[in-house]
Amino acid sequence: MTKKFRDAKQFAALPWCIGDGGLRQVMLLTSRETGRWVIPKGWPMKGRKPAEVASQEAYEEAGLVGHVIGKQPIGSYHYDKQLAKASVLCEVRVFLFRVERLLDDWPEKGQRERQWFNAGEAAKLVHEGGLAEIIHRFAGASVRFVRLSGSRAKPHLP
Repeated sequence: MTKKFRDAKQFAALPWCIGDGGLRQVMLLTSRETGRWVIPKGWPMKGRKPAEVASQEAYEEAGLVGHVIGKQPIGSYHYDKQLAKASVLCEVRVFLFRVERLLDDWPEKGQRERQWFNAGEAAKLVHEGGLAEIIHRFAGASVRFVRLSGSRAKPHLP
């Protein structure tokens, strides 16, 4: 029987881009242990802000380069993290992460698969109900694009 430790926090990135036809897409990756579809997430890092941790995890776990949009998470969900001899109830704070580039090589390449899905499909593929709700909300949120002089269109969330 596993023991439950006190609650813990993790920080995650919800990687997204605008795909063909202007449709909003979300990148999911497989977990190392179970192969389930998840988003990049990790434990707090000393000296790093939560949004910086989310961005770092997007790079390490999925080879994503981009930036977190906004200073606050877009939501949070809970799950039981199974450790060697215990389980930990984790609150995961999710930051919106605009993907600008996919790397061919990254630290966890070969340990995970990554794939783009339309946001509605991604919400159906994840196992955590709270994460599915966050993705559904994101899928329905309005995103407007602002063209800056001499630059390509960039997303702007209200």
